[in-house]
Amino acid sequence: MATVIGERPQQALWRDYLELTKPKVLVLMLITSLVGMFLATRAGVPWTVLIFGNLGIGLCAGGAAAVNHVVDRRIDAVMARTQKRPLAQGRVSPLAALAFALLLALAGMGLLLAFTNPLTAWLTLASLLGYAVIYTGFLKRATPQNIVIGGLAGAAPPLLGWVAVTGQVTAEPLLLVLIIFAWTPPHFWALAIHRKEEYAKADIPMLPVTHGEHYTKVHILLYTLVLLAVSLLPFVIHMSGLLYLACALGLGARFLHWAWVLYRGTQPHAAINTFKYSIYYLFLLFIALLVDHYLMLNL
Repeated sequence: MATVIGERPQQALWRDYLELTKPKVLVLMLITSLVGMFLATRAGVPWTVLIFGNLGIGLCAGGAAAVNHVVDRRIDAVMARTQKRPLAQGRVSPLAALAFALLLALAGMGLLLAFTNPLTAWLTLASLLGYAVIYTGFLKRATPQNIVIGGLAGAAPPLLGWVAVTGQVTAEPLLLVLIIFAWTPPHFWALAIHRKEEYAKADIPMLPVTHGEHYTKVHILLYTLVLLAVSLLPFVIHMSGLLYLACALGLGARFLHWAWVLYRGTQPHAAINTFKYSIYYLFLLFIALLVDHYLMLNL
């Protein structure tokens, strides 16, 4: 641990509390939430929903991330990727982090109830609890399928954005959820292969630790094929047009290429490169959905 007996604990800075919200992950989530909002309407999104709806969703997601830091603080301390996090280093106490998480969650729920609709607020709360309690508190340590089962909570933002505008759940936003749900296993298992020794040291039953790298690579390849098929469904149901179809095919083919390279083991660092590409994939796929949506409106 970074805090040695006899030394004064480091004072927490605002950046430490920002880090508790996992800002990089949060930005990607808010992009998918924004896309969900704009896809939900042929008119413009009301500015109150656009600003305060996303702020509320973001605050709740940040609160869930802070709880994740608290629950995983001992694991974080033994993993190179996470050992400099505020709780692992002792810069923020668990009690302070939980108070911060509660403040964020209450503020987020208040904004959603005031500026969107109750359904959005309750779905966001369910997503928060799913990630912070069910996934972080139980699934992560209970089963190598933790990412598959727990991925549903992380897939919720486009649905939340859609419901914030329309006030109802329909097939289209559930399809957006399905895309992220299918994307999560190959995305995270690629990182798990890269960090296999660290997960083993922390006694976390990630798939590469419990079933080996080859088994995990096969499943990454299979889930990437599923993702490619699922990503074409917006075109199939006439939710999007030819521009999105071309982008989905191109981006999916590239993802499949990296999954195949990882499976064959022909390139060094294939696992982390697959993980990095998966982030660009999701960002660009949702941007393609948005651009295609407005292109279709102008035709």
